[in-house]
Amino acid sequence: RYPVPGRAKTRLIPSLGPLGAAELQRRMIEQTLKRARSLSSKKQIDIEIRYLGGNRQLIRRWLGPGLIFRAQCAGDLGQRMEGALAEAFDSGCHRVVLIGTDVPGCTEEFLQEAFHALVGHDLVLGPTTDGGYWLIGLRKDANVFANITWSTDAVLEQTLERASQLQLSNKLLEPFADVDYPKDLSLLKPGLRPERPLISVIIPALNEVANIEAAIRSAQRDSVEIIVVDGGSSDDTAKRAQELGARLIVSPPGRARQMNSGARLAKGKWLVFLHADSILPQSYAANVFEAFFDEQTVAGAFSLESDAPSTALSMVNWLVHLRTKYFQMPYGDQAIFVRKSAFEALGGFPDVPVAEDLLFVQRLRCLGRIAAVPAAVIASARRWHRVGLLRALLINQIIVVGYCLSIPPDLLARLYQIGYAEQSKLKTHLQR
Repeated sequence: RYPVPGRAKTRLIPSLGPLGAAELQRRMIEQTLKRARSLSSKKQIDIEIRYLGGNRQLIRRWLGPGLIFRAQCAGDLGQRMEGALAEAFDSGCHRVVLIGTDVPGCTEEFLQEAFHALVGHDLVLGPTTDGGYWLIGLRKDANVFANITWSTDAVLEQTLERASQLQLSNKLLEPFADVDYPKDLSLLKPGLRPERPLISVIIPALNEVANIEAAIRSAQRDSVEIIVVDGGSSDDTAKRAQELGARLIVSPPGRARQMNSGARLAKGKWLVFLHADSILPQSYAANVFEAFFDEQTVAGAFSLESDAPSTALSMVNWLVHLRTKYFQMPYGDQAIFVRKSAFEALGGFPDVPVAEDLLFVQRLRCLGRIAAVPAAVIASARRWHRVGLLRALLINQIIVVGYCLSIPPDLLARLYQIGYAEQSKLKTHLQR
């Protein structure tokens, strides 16, 4: 099953949360595939992935090349297994083994034993301690799944009775426990059980008491920590963040310095950087989780919508989406997310007075792919309203072109401040 938070390993959600349960399923599938690939490299064995949920493109992007991908047929577990076995024999296979993915004790040696057992037996079964089985193999097409009461402790016994009726010789492998319930989590070796939190949302803030609650609440999910990095607010931003359960860090002002301070103390393996006046989409945690299925993806960003929509802003946001999707250049209010390992490899955001995210993304592109997520962050339109849409767009493009022309960051910051000044008062909303 394609791991989707909230739908994967649902019986483990009370202990791991939706994100953690899906992450565990992902890791167990990858572990099982790794063992099968190791055996395949030594024997003439094809590996077929029978998937449920997702689609062929997503599964291939996740699990990689050199595999056969087919969607599971309709029906209950027995009908789906029967269909997979029948198609394998129709394609010319002489020995077929189906492997479950939730048995951490399975090794390459046991898979090899299963194929070897089929030389002298019609049927091989790997029992589980709860009365089912983690592996089934056949050397000829036979419907051993008729009249089985699935999800009971009688599955193995009934399958053996059915095999006897069909006069199939059989061999049982060593029994293993599978991971279905919270009590089974003790079976997991270190590195397989998901760490908590998985995601760290980092919010740099300065005098944002009017906006910080909405930003924090949009980020609150199980397996997610929220870090608010306050740059010395004179209002109740810090107090309100703590009241809402966020972890508070005090840092010298400056968005790059604040985000780097939060990232250094973050525990999650994926980092999300959210502006204090923006709101994450409802699906953001699942979006981040799925984006990193692709090992080539090092970072990503969301689409953009305004909290005061207009035709002109909708056009701007559409252009932002195109810039992200086709040029892999997200920056600004898009809630950039990144693998913590990639963030650390680059040394974090450059400590420059303006456009630190633009420079960071340019360096990220050298490490791998940057994903464009269609779900949208809702960003404040206060900057556009304060100085006007055309003026704000012009300022932003001057900064982008300035960096391309290697204009010193301090000069660009000065231009930025002048551009956003109101009525001859020098001011900026950039937390510096």
